[in-house]
Formats: sequence, structure tokens, C-alpha cells
Amino acid sequence: MKWRVATVVESRAETATARTLVLDVPDWPGHLGGQHVDLRLTADDGYSVQRSYSLASPDRVEIAVQRVDDGEVSPYLTDVFAVGDAIELRGPVGGWFVWRPAATEPVLLVAGGSGIVPLMAMIRARRAAGSKVPFRLIYSVRTPEEIFYADELRRPDPGVDVSYVFSRKAPEGARRPVKRIGLADVTTHGWPPDFQPSCFVCGPTGFVETVADLLVAVGHDPSRVKTERFG
Repeated sequence: MKWRVATVVESRAETATARTLVLDVPDWPGHLGGQHVDLRLTADDGYSVQRSYSLASPDRVEIAVQRVDDGEVSPYLTDVFAVGDAIELRGPVGGWFVWRPAATEPVLLVAGGSGIVPLMAMIRARRAAGSKVPFRLIYSVRTPEEIFYADELRRPDPGVDVSYVFSRKAPEGARRPVKRIGLADVTTHGWPPDFQPSCFVCGPTGFVETVADLLVAVGHDPSRVKTERFG
């Protein structure tokens, strides 16, 4: 897979510590919701580093970068990288953790933190395709201020149910206690196993392992539980 030169055409804050970047990539072949790209940065002395980022949109090369204070790449992408800057990119990468608009089975999406990004691409792909497949999203995030795509997820999207799990601070009036995702969240806001949904889980490794184990424990077919993890 060859490296291409991508140029930033849009940059906006997603949260106080995360930024969405939209890239123009000549001769981009297209991609599916759930796929990712590799970015490569090369210093003047030849030192090179690369990172993988999930695509957030089905029809353009859009990523979201969560700033890690002691990170080697994310502070540059969130604080320095600007419209007009160029970077090497290759992709799209991955063909298993993807949702195809022709699919007909219900979909359960479970996101932990910035793991929402590839799942958002699936939601947007569903909307763009005019699909009637029912989606349910369980989004686990530490605080309301750290929700990615908050305005978009707040808007009505028929057929897409969104539930939040707050692990450190909940919005005023929230009835669910602040705590990590658990069995009750999965059974209350997910699909019953009898519906045979496709399940996509993305987030930090510990989160993904916990959710995948919960889904299998309540009877979901392990072959229908697809995971993507980081950290």
C-alpha cells in the first residue's frame, strides 16, 4: 500500500483535548465505516514516526485525534498541525471491523472514549445510505465535556438510539450512578442476543475486553462481536 501526501483542509476542536482533521487525499479510493489510516511524520533529520487513526466519515478522509500530554504525535496534530499543512498517509486499512450499508441485521455499537470515532463513521454511513437498519449506540465517556460529536449525536436520527455511560461525572439530573460500564448497561441499552445483532466494540483494551466478555456472557454469538482496541 503506497504512501500519499494528504493536506489538511479543515481543523476544528471536538472537545477541549481532541481535534477533528479533514484531509484532502488525491486519488483516494474510498473506504468503509470502521476502517483506519496510517499517518507518518518525518523530521528534518530523517526520524520518522507513524500512528493509526480511525476514519470518522464514510465519504471523506476525516479523523479525530485525542491529545495525549506525553504523546509523541498527538500534541503536534492537535496543537500545531493546521489547514494547509501536509502529511504522509496510507490506507484505507482493515476489512473486518467494518459496517457495510447492504447489511440488514441490527447493529450494536459500544464505544469507550475516543473509540467512538470508527463507530461514528458507521452511523454516518447508515445515514448517507438511507439505511433503515436499527442502530443502538452505548457511549461510555468519563464526563459530558468529553463527548465527541455531541451536537450531532443529540440531533434526532430515526432508527439510531444513543445511550451514555458516565464513569466520572454525569450531567445534572442523570439517574444512572457514575460508574464504569456494566452488565445492566449492556442488557438495558443493547439488543437481545435473539435479535442476532452485529456488535462493534471500540475503546481502550481493558474496556473492550470487559464489554466483549459481557456480550458473550449474556448470549451474543462471539463471531458477531467485533472489537477494535487501542492503548
